Amino acid sequence: MENKDIFTHMQTLETQMGKVHGDLGSLKLEVKKLVEENQRLLLENEQLRKILKLESTEGRLPPGIAEGADGTIPPGKEAIDVVGEGYDNLARLYHEGFHICNVYYGHLRTEGDCLFCLSFLNK
Repeated sequence: MENKDIFTHMQTLETQMGKVHGDLGSLKLEVKKLVEENQRLLLENEQLRKILKLESTEGRLPPGIAEGADGTIPPGKEAIDVVGEGYDNLARLYHEGFHICNVYYGHLRTEGDCLFCLSFLNK
């Protein structure tokens, strides 16, 4: 093989490597989107199962909410439980590897802890 042929062959390989690198980057982004969508769907399914379970036990209060002496829910008690549950859900999402801050909400955390998310959790 002559020097010119070797150089041409190297350029062809370099072009092919660049294309493979670009394809790999595209696949990586697609996998990231699929993982995020999968996690979102898992959480949605979990929430729907909870709702279905509550609807199937009609007439009964969700666990943790006690009735008053007259059979009613004490004023403000239900709202407090919902706020606590929302905070717990956000903390769980953060620990599962997703952003909960307003900057990157819902995106997968790939670089460790996020200061915005942590400050939000500490409020």
